[in-house]
Amino acid sequence: MQDFLEKCFESILQGDKEGAVKLAKESIELQYDPLKVIDEGFVKGVKRVGELWEEGTYFLPELVLGAEAMKAALSVLQPILLKKNIQREKTSKLLIGTVQGDIHDIGKTIVATMLQAHGFEVIDLGVDVPNHAFVQKAKEQKVDFVCMSSLLTTTMQNQAKVIEELAKAKIRENLKVMVGGAPTSQDWAKQIGADLYAENAVEAVNVAKSALQH
Repeated sequence: MQDFLEKCFESILQGDKEGAVKLAKESIELQYDPLKVIDEGFVKGVKRVGELWEEGTYFLPELVLGAEAMKAALSVLQPILLKKNIQREKTSKLLIGTVQGDIHDIGKTIVATMLQAHGFEVIDLGVDVPNHAFVQKAKEQKVDFVCMSSLLTTTMQNQAKVIEELAKAKIRENLKVMVGGAPTSQDWAKQIGADLYAENAVEAVNVAKSALQH
């Protein structure tokens, strides 16, 4: 099985979405442990992609392709986990989305995939998420983190509005808020009362993991 896991790892490293899906389906036919295939094959691959990106060996296109290949493989295997009632070990529950008025998806999806690869239970609300939807879902799901992305200066103010609404709903103190996106910064996060700021997907993982320890 080790050779098979190596192929899964390589498919993510090469950003081979079709190959990753094919291997995921093959693992079901071969009746391999889906948890082992995910964690020791595909997840291992996406973690390595993150390391190579951090080292400067990989660039944004490779990071995007690796994340997309991982997401595609997971979409095949997760129903099998649910069917067999197998739980991946989770570190924490996290809500993520691109704020209202903003339809940028790639950055947010990479962050979501990387966090998922590192054991976070990720609820992805997608893009152009109404402010109240962040609050409603955070309350329903009892999440530990609310993560908001904004790629436009015209929409970043919605990050502040969501934080205000979380406070009004009296759930702000129960969770950590992380913001990110091109126009945002550490200063912006401080200004609007966010707990955490991440410049990129790898940093988002490190920041979230660090927050769990404090």
